[in-house]
Amino acid sequence: MVSELGLVCITVSKDIRYRTVTRKRLLEQSDAGQRKLLDGIYRDNIRTLDGALQYCKREGIRLYRLPSSIFPFFDEDVGREVMRELAPSLSRTGRRATEMGLRLVMHPDQFVVLSSDSPEVVANSVKILQMHADIMDLLEQPRSPWAVLEIHGGKGNRSDALVERIAGLPDAIRSRLCLENDEYAYSAEQIHEVCVRSGVPMVFDAHHHIVSEKLSSYDDPSVAAMLEKARATWPDPEHQMVHISNGRESFNDRQHADLISTMPAAYARAPWIEIEAKSKEEAISGLRRWQASQSARIG
Repeated sequence: MVSELGLVCITVSKDIRYRTVTRKRLLEQSDAGQRKLLDGIYRDNIRTLDGALQYCKREGIRLYRLPSSIFPFFDEDVGREVMRELAPSLSRTGRRATEMGLRLVMHPDQFVVLSSDSPEVVANSVKILQMHADIMDLLEQPRSPWAVLEIHGGKGNRSDALVERIAGLPDAIRSRLCLENDEYAYSAEQIHEVCVRSGVPMVFDAHHHIVSEKLSSYDDPSVAAMLEKARATWPDPEHQMVHISNGRESFNDRQHADLISTMPAAYARAPWIEIEAKSKEEAISGLRRWQASQSARIG
């Protein structure tokens, strides 16, 4: 197996760059000015996304993570009004991705905390997730874990609440939802339990795992074991997605390094790997050399 390596949002070069706007600047505009500003940003970002698809095609990349903020304020009335006119264009972009065999995924931001004990935070979390699901629907992406909407567990020691909230999510969200382990609140074992109970796939992150468990190697037996346990949560095991990053200052540093210099040997069996390194496309190039060495060793 040769794992598909995923590009996260932008490139180190200026090949892929998206526009955004702050709330302060948006609110300085009149209603018409807000619509005009967002219209320009949305159009530019659709063109940038089209360029990202072409970049991935040229580079042989088949997994692409869209930025969470690709359409700023789309979760508000003004954003939805602007998007109505642009929806056909976004749908064409999504169809191009499908024709290319390019997998599109999203990772909503840290404000999504379904396990919060605050009803307001939970409601806002669902609102943010719905925005991402709507983008995936506009891109004509399937309502399945192929088009991943990935989040962390959120507030610790709230597994029951998390399972309950997931069960109540609209289909457009729940059918795409995946949960990832983290360093502090939900270990790989804990998030795996939630995934089994809630019936959603698990995105295993080996670096979060070694930080959480204070391990000294990616080849600790628990890494391979968790990879296999996570795979069993996917309806189609060939769609399993995992993450990799390396520590910046030390092996157990939670901050991401520029490149990937160390990989779990078990990841040679991972079908889809998102590369969470600062140097993006440069890290992917380096990992292709790792793949070649693994293939040569196995051969």
